[in-house]
Amino acid sequence: MKRPVVLALNPSIDAEWRVDGVRWEEKNTVESERRWAGGKGVNVARWLRHLGSNPLLILPLGGDAGGEIAAHLAQEKITAQIIRIRETSRVNVIVTAGRQGQLRFNPHGPKLSGVEWRALLDSVRDACRTASLMVLSGSLPRGVPVTAYAKIIRMCQKLGVPALLDCDGPALEAAVHARPYFVKPNEHELAAWTAAMKLKNGVLSAARHMSCMTGGWVFVSRGAKSALLMNADMSETLTAVPERLKPRNTVGAGDALLAAVARQMELGSAPREWLHQGLAAGTAATQCRPGELP
Repeated sequence: MKRPVVLALNPSIDAEWRVDGVRWEEKNTVESERRWAGGKGVNVARWLRHLGSNPLLILPLGGDAGGEIAAHLAQEKITAQIIRIRETSRVNVIVTAGRQGQLRFNPHGPKLSGVEWRALLDSVRDACRTASLMVLSGSLPRGVPVTAYAKIIRMCQKLGVPALLDCDGPALEAAVHARPYFVKPNEHELAAWTAAMKLKNGVLSAARHMSCMTGGWVFVSRGAKSALLMNADMSETLTAVPERLKPRNTVGAGDALLAAVARQMELGSAPREWLHQGLAAGTAATQCRPGELP
């Protein structure tokens, strides 16, 4: 039976510390703490399941934090294929300081050995054979080549599996050349890619150029501003403005958006539904505490 596969190469425990305010050079008292399984790929799998899908999550886990992540996934009934690694998984810290907003601290995470990376690739290759689509989401851990996503995208193409990509920096630059079916940069990530490629700035022109390079779809999320979904080869450009709600939180909103798009693809919906359902899920995520669902 076909199912979506989500690859989370650098998962984490996300720990939210709530404080009255941040005072530099002073003691700050943590009023409360919450912990949950996090990282972009994990968030996508969580939302896919919430939206009625049955995803397979592939991820490397190590140490006490890795065990904690696995326990959270089991509690949430997210089907996970775990590759055990020697180094410990990372713990991200989110400091929520009332009106001051949020601070986020993300460690680089574990360094994967060559053996561990090859085991991950083997698992992805096997999962591709029964995948309806492949979601590649999040940063690359140390020890993994910058071309990791590009390699997996080409693997998906050989097996006829659409690859959905959400990453930034050098990993994005390399992966675009492999021609993924769908790319979801936010406005900042698209601008950084444009600068690295030495292209003229501007959301529309940058998105068009990326779509021309991939031959596929590009979805640019822009917070409260109008989002853009484009396929240059099909001469299709769609825009929509998300519902205007004051956000309680922005952690994971892009992951919810990507999950909703993947779910609509799985259901065979038209691209306009990808856009509207993606924005609806992203907006809903901003009304929840980090790591929680509507």
